[in-house]
Amino acid sequence: MRQFFSELRNFFRRGDMVLLFLCVGTSAFGCLMIASATNYMGYVRYVAVQIFAIVAGIIAYAVVSSIDIRSLAERRGLLVVFNTVLLLTLLTPYGVDVNGNRSWLSFPFLPFNIQPAEFCKITYVIIMASVMNTYQDRVSSLRSIFMMCFHLLLAAGLNLAVSSDAGVSLIFVFIFLVAAFAGGVKLIWFLLGGGAIVAAVPFIWTYVMKEYQRRRILVLFDPSIDPLGLNERYQMLHSQRSLNGGGMTGQGLFNGHRTQSGALFAQHTDFIFSAIGEEMGYLGCVLVIVMLVLIIIRCIHVGTRSPDYLRKLVCFGVAGALIFQTLSNVGMCMGITPVIGLTLPFISYGGSSILSMFMMMGLVSGVHARPTRPVHERYIHAPLSGRAAYNED
Repeated sequence: MRQFFSELRNFFRRGDMVLLFLCVGTSAFGCLMIASATNYMGYVRYVAVQIFAIVAGIIAYAVVSSIDIRSLAERRGLLVVFNTVLLLTLLTPYGVDVNGNRSWLSFPFLPFNIQPAEFCKITYVIIMASVMNTYQDRVSSLRSIFMMCFHLLLAAGLNLAVSSDAGVSLIFVFIFLVAAFAGGVKLIWFLLGGGAIVAAVPFIWTYVMKEYQRRRILVLFDPSIDPLGLNERYQMLHSQRSLNGGGMTGQGLFNGHRTQSGALFAQHTDFIFSAIGEEMGYLGCVLVIVMLVLIIIRCIHVGTRSPDYLRKLVCFGVAGALIFQTLSNVGMCMGITPVIGLTLPFISYGGSSILSMFMMMGLVSGVHARPTRPVHERYIHAPLSGRAAYNED
């Protein structure tokens, strides 16, 4: 504990201030767009909640940055229990349905809802890195792949079973894929996994996916489905009209025709990128993408500079989550990927999303502050390593 407070006092000297600046700057732009997107229904409450979440996120960033990731990875079992219990709370009376997904917790003593999966993806990054670090010297062994897949199915499968939220479950899958690739898993396992998925598609399509989920995918390829845009194509058409309605420079902040009339569905959350396109034009969209890409590049940069296998995987796992969520949201607004309800990182309205994003960035800042283990710990057999030996020097 004494070491933690010592690290916290040195946060401004050792933490990643470049990454923090990028995250705060992107979030500030997001607040501006949220104010415009919610102007028609009174933006004060939404902006106040978002600012509160950003301030809390900055504090969480500093706290997480001051914790040695290895100390968390050594408690992998507790992290798994934490994720399981947190997701199962959705089955209690506090779990609420939003747009067909039971993804939120509503407590009477809180002025906002909490999305447990947003925080589970943070601990899953650590769990995944910890498992791979255990089998670092034989990461492509059958036992290693089995343990990696077990934890993926536990996290993504439980979230899907409890909440029916396929979007967040896919984030777990993408973290898994990026970490496995960065960690050196052999290509043959990716080919076998891809083959297994192809073989399972008919079963998943018929027995696992619901009708509305199937139609959300088919509508991307079949123009005969909902040609008038009254059902499955409704959100897509309105999003594309708003995105294209701003042209190069946009209709002006607080002046977007569809945005200011509230005609765009979820324009401050899932489809805020379309609102940006209408009011800030293509240049505003490019600005958002550049800011997010810079954050992703910074995460990868910190990871590549760390000689520690565990810390490297944490950074790549965080980058993987950001990449997938950004591509999914932008693609959804453009009408080239299914509508799966993922927010745009640091831009969309949502306290849980903002707080969890800053916490994930805090993991990367912690790696920046401590890129490798202290010299006196490198010869100690850490509990998380099992029978595998470290090979860090």
